[in-house]
Amino acid sequence: MTSATARQIVLASRPTGGRAALTDFRLEEVPMLTPGEGQVLLRIDYLSLDPYMRGRMNDARSYAKPAQIGEAMPGESVATVIQSRDAKLQPGAQVLVHAGWVSHAVADAKDLSALPVDGIAARAYLGVLGMPGFTAYAGMAAIGKPKSGETVVVGAASGPVGSLVGQLGKIAGARVVGIAGGAKKCGYVVDELGFDAAIDHRAPDFADQLAKACPKGIDVYFENIGGAVWTAVLPLLNQYGRVPVCGLMAQTSGKNGGADDGLAATMRAILTRSLTVRGYINYEFLPEYREAFLRDVGGFLRAGEVKHLEDVTVGLESAPQAFLDMIDGRNFGKVLVRVSEEAIA
Repeated sequence: MTSATARQIVLASRPTGGRAALTDFRLEEVPMLTPGEGQVLLRIDYLSLDPYMRGRMNDARSYAKPAQIGEAMPGESVATVIQSRDAKLQPGAQVLVHAGWVSHAVADAKDLSALPVDGIAARAYLGVLGMPGFTAYAGMAAIGKPKSGETVVVGAASGPVGSLVGQLGKIAGARVVGIAGGAKKCGYVVDELGFDAAIDHRAPDFADQLAKACPKGIDVYFENIGGAVWTAVLPLLNQYGRVPVCGLMAQTSGKNGGADDGLAATMRAILTRSLTVRGYINYEFLPEYREAFLRDVGGFLRAGEVKHLEDVTVGLESAPQAFLDMIDGRNFGKVLVRVSEEAIA
């Protein structure tokens, strides 16, 4: 080790009562590691904050190992190589790394690849060209399968997953209705992203507004929310409707929106309307869709056919509050933390 120090944010305690709090996190200084043979020292430039991290705070069975008390919170970052003991990765190269909520990290160079220098900002590979973007693309390609003339509805429509889902629906020729929280977000998905309509899920007459926006019913509903939103969507689903289940933010945040679980009605609709309701984790589809995703969405992005928005907070110490704001829906766009002052703004 050197005498230099790095910083990290660790899980200090597990949330109780469903809601996470600032006291569940702790900022620490730790000795900075020195890379060994075949390793590199990385400066973390941008940290991605994503809803899945809330589940990792629980000590419960899931698709991934829970975060451990006293260890750095998990997360993916764009990082710059600042010291290398590997011939293939030289200082200055930018890479993606799962290093967690830290300021610096040591990683095996064989596990990393330099990001392309192609005019697209490296941090886009944490959002529209990264895990959220692939989540949207794979869910629509494998499960949603929108067709021209159909109606696609997407929850959390202004977020990094939902915003791309809707744009992919439009590219496929579908009518797209977004569900978002507040007039600003609803205006953005219509005016900037080109959705046909947007409904504020906080409106007292939300269910009626949604029904009016979908006069021909719903063929594809991309589920990001659950709770009362699902209750409003369910009666509108058409025969052979498809529902990619990506997230359940109403449950994740500890706020179910006043709805019961609706299990009996949901199961009845699945049966009588031959619905396809498929939960998935994005990496299930990596072998089949990753190359097509990078080709298609990268091409749409360069051609200006796809837009994306970032919500950037500065400083590693700001990550816990930014994370809680995201869980409560107070963010606007893909949530990133600019960890290093040297990172490109």
